Amino acid sequence: MTVRVLLVDDHDLLRAGLATVLGVDPEIEVVGECSEGHAAVRVASEREPDVVLMDIEMPGGDGITATAELLRVSRRSRVLVLTTFDVDDYVLEALRAGASGFLLKTTPPRDLISAVKACARGETALAPTVIDRLVDRYLAAPARVANPALAALTPAKPKCCE
Repeated sequence: MTVRVLLVDDHDLLRAGLATVLGVDPEIEVVGECSEGHAAVRVASEREPDVVLMDIEMPGGDGITATAELLRVSRRSRVLVLTTFDVDDYVLEALRAGASGFLLKTTPPRDLISAVKACARGETALAPTVIDRLVDRYLAAPARVANPALAALTPAKPKCCE
């Protein structure tokens, strides 16, 4: 199976480099390139890529807004964010918008190829530093009761202890 990829980044040189890196793998085909989010939505609806490699900060439409819009018009595509911005708020916003992954532009080429294929298979791909911070953030948050009404109940004593 060939994974069809759309590249979205406002830097021409970076898009060319990504196309070269991904083009090394015979199972990946770059089907288009865009320099801003609004164009990505249009091109994704026309070409139906399996994976959209999306930058976050771009003139003419940011990647998070484009992710949400793109996933409304193209249910087939999955979005893998690739950015220089290692910021928790961007990670959470991208995932809430429907992104299937979040990687940094420092990701080694072989890991990028693996992440693209993983996203195409329906898996989530997160940079190791992102996973670490998300786990830390989750563990630091106060525990939530599944049903607040249950918290008001008196705990039952086990029969063995009566």
